[in-house]
Amino acid sequence: MEPVHIVWFKRDLRIRDHAALAYAAAQGPVLPLYVFEPDLWRQPEMDATHLQFITQSLLELARELECLGTKLIIRRGDIVSVLESLKWEMDIAAIHSHEEVGGRWTFERDRRVKQWLASHGIPWRETPQCGVVRGLKSRDRWASHWKAWMQKEIPLVPKSLKGTSNVVSESIPSATELHLAPTLGSSCQVGGISHARLLLDSFLEDRSSEYRTKMSSPLSAESHCSRLSPYLAWGCISIRDVFQAVQQRQDALHAAKADGMKVERSRLQSLASFQSRLSWHCHFMQKLDDEPELEFRNMCRVFDGMREDHFRSDYFDAWCRGRTGYPMIDACMRYLHHHRWINFRMRAMLVSFAAYHLWLHWREPALFLARHFLDFEPGIHYPQVQMQSGVTGINTVRIYSPVKQAMDQDPDGTFVRTWLPELEHV
Repeated sequence: MEPVHIVWFKRDLRIRDHAALAYAAAQGPVLPLYVFEPDLWRQPEMDATHLQFITQSLLELARELECLGTKLIIRRGDIVSVLESLKWEMDIAAIHSHEEVGGRWTFERDRRVKQWLASHGIPWRETPQCGVVRGLKSRDRWASHWKAWMQKEIPLVPKSLKGTSNVVSESIPSATELHLAPTLGSSCQVGGISHARLLLDSFLEDRSSEYRTKMSSPLSAESHCSRLSPYLAWGCISIRDVFQAVQQRQDALHAAKADGMKVERSRLQSLASFQSRLSWHCHFMQKLDDEPELEFRNMCRVFDGMREDHFRSDYFDAWCRGRTGYPMIDACMRYLHHHRWINFRMRAMLVSFAAYHLWLHWREPALFLARHFLDFEPGIHYPQVQMQSGVTGINTVRIYSPVKQAMDQDPDGTFVRTWLPELEHV
């Protein structure tokens, strides 16, 4: 039997711009593998909405792989135990995957995988997927490296894959089987590659025209933001794919302008603004990769003990449920419960309010928001929460006024009345 190349899918649920899959396909038979790890789903950041999105994405990924001639294998259990089992079923030539910028649990899991593979003489080829440099010594040239990486040619999707036969795939577990609390009443984005492409196309062709001016208000952000964040977080589309699509759109608009066609300046400004945010996306992921302890401790240790001993559980509960009595805060929190997404400025306001108005240490609010953000990306999440809580020691202290934000972003009270029915007649 010919040795098999296992492609281990994690936060990269796609076939386009998938360097690990493209490389493995050129080596021999490929076994695409996704493992549901119960210990991962026991982590306090994980939620049933994440499972729902991943399930939808896996089903579409499986269909695309079938079109290439192979099937996606689903297994449940500890990844080392799964690999041990597969080793008995086949001759494993190598493991191929993308590097994962995750939390402490995934870092430690990957160390165990590396040790097991080394003990069995099986190579593991990891490739970056977002411009983050593992083991970076200095950030001096990071921006130029990131841009060069984003402009690299995207690997071609394999025309076909040589699969393996007689490998049993397990079913995708339910939320109950993974001991996740059911999510009620939420209206989430649907996972999958095709939904990501549709959103990207509609954003570039139309919705981006007022991105720069409409992204701050929860009234307009829902339709004028790209809404690609969950698809980037779970890898339904790569950030390089998005970057290059934005660049192509910019080039087309500049060419049209040069030909004498009318091109709104705001459209070009919005695309430039969006592109800069793609850079910030990876900037924060690099930060956590460099300092994984930021998931648990203050970036600036001088702030240790500032809030931890004053944590008010009743304040925290009111904040979580959207019952603080501050209309803009409560409306945003209830919107978040329903959609599992809210725009950046309102996220910053929620964290700022928890940190300064309620004097809550950032760790518990961060875990709550991680569960409620469908687009939870550890590398962005923890550095951002620390920044808005004022414990980085390098960023300007930002205290968002809920009253000012309501006046600026919801001047007629439309958003507040929609999400706080008790105030609908005010």
